[in-house]
Amino acid sequence: MGRNADDGRADYLAFVEAHQHRLLRAAYLICGNRHQAEDLLQDALLKLALRWSSVRDGDPAAYVRAILYRDAVSWWRRRRREWLSAYPPDRPGADADAALRLTVRAALDRLPPRQRAVVVLRYFEDLTEVATAEALGVTVGTVKSQCHDALRRLRHVVPAPGTSGDDLVTGMEANP
Repeated sequence: MGRNADDGRADYLAFVEAHQHRLLRAAYLICGNRHQAEDLLQDALLKLALRWSSVRDGDPAAYVRAILYRDAVSWWRRRRREWLSAYPPDRPGADADAALRLTVRAALDRLPPRQRAVVVLRYFEDLTEVATAEALGVTVGTVKSQCHDALRRLRHVVPAPGTSGDDLVTGMEANP
């Protein structure tokens, strides 16, 4: 291979090094399972590698995010949301934010796949409505309505600050 192929490989590796941790966090928030998130990201990065020469001059991170979210939705459709465990085991000495993280995670688990993807893209990835629509392959109106429905549901599921975590369980049972 020539010098151009070596440059492309170096550019790809630099991209992966710079973006893999943020993309892994996004994949984890979307699917809620560390191992599945790693698999999703690995598959997405492989697809990116195969198309690197045509994608690298654009926005490769957006390309990978689109693959992540579409593959996650495809996985959900195939598996019908079968999970090994809904909640991680308790760990002694967890920090004060652990309860909040678990509450948010439990609330995200209660959202349908499309609403969950919209919430993660809009509020974790901080994408605009237009960029979210492009990543998911839907219209801006769909993003707006899915986001509205998701936030309304989350307001019913997530306890208000200063209330006990028992309210979360009650809220989830009342709003399946």
